[in-house]
Amino acid sequence: MDHLEELKEFARLHARGQGMTAEHATRVLTRITTDTPGAPESWAAVWTAEGRAAADRGDLLDACRHYALARFPYHGDADRVRAQRLCVDTFDQWRRGQDGIERLEFEHGDGTVACWATGLDRPRPLLVVMGGIVSVKEQWAPLLPLLRKLGFAAVVTELPGVGENTSVYGPDSWRILGFLLDELADRAQVSDTSMLALSFSGHLAVRAAAEDSRIRRVLTVGAPVAGFFTDEAWWPRVPGITADTLRRLTGSADLTGLRHLLPQFALTPEQLRQVRIPVRYVASSRDEIIPAGDQALLRRTLDDVRFKTFDDVHGSPAHLGAMRRWLISRLLWLRFARRGTRPTTRTLLSERSS
Repeated sequence: MDHLEELKEFARLHARGQGMTAEHATRVLTRITTDTPGAPESWAAVWTAEGRAAADRGDLLDACRHYALARFPYHGDADRVRAQRLCVDTFDQWRRGQDGIERLEFEHGDGTVACWATGLDRPRPLLVVMGGIVSVKEQWAPLLPLLRKLGFAAVVTELPGVGENTSVYGPDSWRILGFLLDELADRAQVSDTSMLALSFSGHLAVRAAAEDSRIRRVLTVGAPVAGFFTDEAWWPRVPGITADTLRRLTGSADLTGLRHLLPQFALTPEQLRQVRIPVRYVASSRDEIIPAGDQALLRRTLDDVRFKTFDDVHGSPAHLGAMRRWLISRLLWLRFARRGTRPTTRTLLSERSS
């Protein structure tokens, strides 16, 4: 499969994951004939034009969805950098019309970490939401009003190297989560932190949970653990876009350099046995990125892990609604199931109103 066709295949899945109809995505993709920057029929130009049209008609969130796809899979050329900026600025315009959504920026030792946040007006249990290697925070930030109603101080941010996170993605990137908790310590109950960390950020969350007792639960979707990083037989099956995006995020000179680096990311059984909190994992039976052996390793090493499997490809984009319902229900169950108590309808309703 050539580069443009692979882009289109992945874009259909990510468009669906953002709530676009298949018909609309197909109409846009048929107009794209090249990925050459500057060409009017190029990937970034066509998706950006769709985003501008949505913004002109006042649908700012729909504009963000199109800009997010215009910069897909990463902002590696001038047109994609422009789309990335439009995505952030348009979301900022939308959130200014909402109640209680704020922008945060923190200077980390390796770069800048930007976030959209809500519920930080008084101490609440913290929920950190982070996407994978191609997901910008603006894709998930519309969930913020719901998360605040459910009683959380919620912060949506990005994996190192993605979107506005200017840090380099490396084997120690899990430390950025502890840094974020330190920065939020005076505005949220960071001692009761939940991680909703998707795909590669789920790997960071599990690794951080082995070291940081403030992380009380991890919910993830299609997270790599060890085999993805070390299995020589699996690697040839990894999509080219995934490999190229990882090369860019890690700053590797080429794919050979990336392959030499990746084994340093793998979590060991000893590290996983230090994770003594609940982990809830959405798996996809036809995952083309994460090998099934990673799930088997979690089953062998974690004390409290549960899986929900969908017959789908990586990230289960065709089951977005069911996946989100399962994750949110598990999140609420785990938060309220302290001392063996079961959450009641009255408890949940009370929490939603707080």
